[in-house]
Amino acid sequence: MKKERTVGREGLIFDEPLIFEKSSSKREAFSLPSSDVPEVDVKNSLPDGLLRKEIEGFPEVSEVDVVRHFVRMSQWNYGVDLGFYPLGSCTMKYNPKVNEDVSALDGFSHLHPYAPEELSQGALQLIYELEQDLKEVSGMDRVILQPAAGAQGEFAGMLMVHEYLKSKGNPRKKIIIPDSAHGTNPASATRCGYVSVQAKSDSRGCIDVEALSEIVDEDVAAIMLTNPNTLGLFEKNILEVSEIVHQKGGLVYCDGANLNALMGKARFGDMGVDVVQLNLHKTFSTPHGGGGPGAGPVGIMKHLMPFMPRPSVEKEGERFYLNYDIEKSIGKIRSFYGNFAIMVRAYAYIRSMGKEGLKRASEVSVINANYMMQKLKGYYDLPYNKYCKHECVFSDKIQNKQGVTTLDIAKRLMDYGFHPPTIYFPLIVKGALMIEPTETESKESLDEFIFAMQEIAREAKEEPDTLKNAPHKTKVLRLDETAAARSPKLRWKG
Repeated sequence: MKKERTVGREGLIFDEPLIFEKSSSKREAFSLPSSDVPEVDVKNSLPDGLLRKEIEGFPEVSEVDVVRHFVRMSQWNYGVDLGFYPLGSCTMKYNPKVNEDVSALDGFSHLHPYAPEELSQGALQLIYELEQDLKEVSGMDRVILQPAAGAQGEFAGMLMVHEYLKSKGNPRKKIIIPDSAHGTNPASATRCGYVSVQAKSDSRGCIDVEALSEIVDEDVAAIMLTNPNTLGLFEKNILEVSEIVHQKGGLVYCDGANLNALMGKARFGDMGVDVVQLNLHKTFSTPHGGGGPGAGPVGIMKHLMPFMPRPSVEKEGERFYLNYDIEKSIGKIRSFYGNFAIMVRAYAYIRSMGKEGLKRASEVSVINANYMMQKLKGYYDLPYNKYCKHECVFSDKIQNKQGVTTLDIAKRLMDYGFHPPTIYFPLIVKGALMIEPTETESKESLDEFIFAMQEIAREAKEEPDTLKNAPHKTKVLRLDETAAARSPKLRWKG
């Protein structure tokens, strides 16, 4: 007998009150035996300024109330350990727990950041070897690991571009940014004193080479592109793009935030890229989301090395050391040497995967994205109907006929037990739905999500109001997200 298809992961949703509302006078969360040490009159033995005053209205609850309250609250959260997280452009994939264990080893986690070099040889060796691994993956001559996030790595890369061109007598004035670029690109360009000039995409979703040729001149400092771009498409004319910019004396910056489609398949250094930023917290097994921490290493070619941030980690014989003697350096961009624990996780991931494992990860992420695209094509509008890389982008054009929007689709997905994908980005696609399956999801997991999306497409035709009023099964229903962002209530007051 064929089992009926079910979707979603509905569980117990407790109507959990605030911890203040569970309070009962004189109730305590601990019970300790009597002490055999004489009590000290704290109030008379310490200055008033060192004594904490009683907190008015502080909840009085038992231990079991405390434990159950916060466990239940934690179960309202959604994370990659609970289910599929299809955010496009973000690579929210499952991270092996062994890499977390490695980063927690005493030799790493207890090492003081101000420990002298002779007592930090293991940490310096890890940073040095991680750079060698990332150089091989990216094809760049050096990789700086200091930046704490992709945006900071991007900014550091553009600072090096500025100082390099300035050393030649002209820092130039303009940065070319494709219309499918990440939103941080123009911000980094502006911070470095540049004016952003938009480059149009062609009908196939890639940079229009002819249009690019017309806007690149001797005033252009660099082009900032993403490859694969935010449509999930590989810029097949990348070598021609690099040549056009280089002929005018400009540099090529690549946003390599997501390496999931390229590891072991293609390298930025072979594409004519001068500087690239990589996000360890997207591709190389580190926790992603919730505000950090992250790591956004910057890969550079040889001509930018005199301007790299200081210090760099170098090796002399069997000894590793920090080199501060970088004459034209843009300076130190992060306290200590960046987010070291993130580097440990990335190192463990790369070494456990090996060359073939990294290559296989890229292949599976591309297969998964194309499988998703083919299964949903026809149910949702596909503005660029061609093979994608790590992600695919749909729009709400078909559903708009019933007055259903991308936001409605995203909200309805929550009723099916799935986190919504990225919506309304990239801006080049109106009403975008950007889905990235990653390589860590099984076919069964993808099929569950695909079935839910197909059901939602059916509902949009037959019962559009169901979507317009979604979600229906979540702890809280549709929020006024604008009001929540602008007028948040950050404390409880009884």
